[in-house]
Formats: sequence, structure tokens, C-alpha cells
Amino acid sequence: MASQIHPTAIIEPEVELGADVIVGAYAFIGGRVVIGDGSVVHHHATVEGRTVLGRQCEVFPYAAVGTKTHDLKFQGGDPGLRAGDRNVFREYVTIHAATKDGDFTVLGNDNVILAYSHVAHDCVIGDHLVMSSQSALAGHVIVQDHVNIGWGTGLHQFCRIGSHAMLGAMAKVVQDVPPFMIVDGNPAVVRSINKVGLERTGFDAAQLERVKQIYRILFREGLNRAQAIQKLTMHPDAASGEYQQMLAFAAASERGMVPGYRADN
Repeated sequence: MASQIHPTAIIEPEVELGADVIVGAYAFIGGRVVIGDGSVVHHHATVEGRTVLGRQCEVFPYAAVGTKTHDLKFQGGDPGLRAGDRNVFREYVTIHAATKDGDFTVLGNDNVILAYSHVAHDCVIGDHLVMSSQSALAGHVIVQDHVNIGWGTGLHQFCRIGSHAMLGAMAKVVQDVPPFMIVDGNPAVVRSINKVGLERTGFDAAQLERVKQIYRILFREGLNRAQAIQKLTMHPDAASGEYQQMLAFAAASERGMVPGYRADN
């Protein structure tokens, strides 16, 4: 099937559209945009700048994808945005290009960004993110795979979100969120493991038990962070994928990890 371009849409000369792309009424696609096969840009949506969208992406009305960074340090040049396949950007979503010349904001595959949410400059997002409405990632945030972000959540710049984490609605996140955990609150604290999310992505009983062990050691045994990491390192299951993932995440943390919940939080 040939691409379907509404006659009122504006598509600038350098834009490259794949096969079977649909562009709705009054949409604007400009700059050096490349859009993959089977993607849809709905009416009144904007895709611009040095933006690459993969196959079967969908940009809903009034979303703005690839627009200029908010970063006041921007000094010109040609930064951009790269997104993989099957990403969905709902109404009024904004996804900004990177700040420095030649750099990119990056999204992987199969991410769903719901209405009014914002992904700032230089963020790096993996696969299978579900980001609820009116949430925001500040600049340079890193989000690993299979993360769920609740409604109205805000993340400070340079924070990292570990894979399979869930962030509760209206959480204020100012430190790194460890893998496998649910965090909630203002400021956010770790509440429990993300049991339902882990089961949905195929974690078996043995893997869930290891995640529970990690949670207890890090957040329930009264150890300081150095003591907890040492105990994880010496644990009989330390070579398992779950332990290794948590240890690697903790070792790379520059902002420190979100603390565990206490009754006086």
C-alpha cells in the first residue's frame, strides 16, 4: 500500500518517509526527519529536527516529537532524536532533541508515552516503557527496560530507573530507582518488589525469591548501603542474573539509590 498523505499536511523537502506511512490533516513534518514503514502521524501532530522514527510508530494529534531542547546550554549545531520501532506518542506529548551537536535523545522499541507527558533532552530510554499521562523525565534521565511510570510522576535530571521498576503516581524521584522495585511518595521511597510486573514479564518462582532476598537485604535489614552491597556480593546467589543486575546498577549509581520505606518517612 502506498503512503497516504493528507493534502493539508506540510512535509519539508528533506524528509524521508518509508512505505505505507500515513500523515493526517495539518500535520507538520520538517527538518531531516526519517520515518519508518507503516508509521502514522495523525492530524495536527509535529515531527521535526534531526529525528528518526522506526517502523510502525504512531504520533497522535498535537504531539511534538524531536523539537529543540529546553536546555539553556544549547549552543546550536545539529543534535537529534532517535526512536526505534512501535513507539506510541499520545496527545500533547513532547519529546525533545539532545542539547549538544551530534548527540541524540534515544528511545528503544515498544514504548508508550501517554498524553501530556514530557521526555527531555538527552534521555536514554530502553524498551517497553509505559509512561502515564502528565509525567516528566528531566534531562539525561536513563530508563531501562520494562519500566512503568505512574501518572504525574517527575524525575530529576541524571536519575536512572532500573529495569522492571514501577513508579507510583505523583512520585517525586530525585535518586536512582533500583531494578525490580516499586517506589512511591514525595520524595520517593522503595515500598516493595514489583511482583506483578515481574510475573507478567516471565519471572519464575526462583527468580522472584531472589528478588525478594535482594529487597530484604537492601531495604529491610537495617544495613547501611555499603554493608548491604557487601552482603549481596557474598550471598550464595550472588552469581545469579538478578543479583548481578542489582550489583551492577548500584555500582554505576552517582546520585545514590532511593531509600527504603520507614514508618517515619
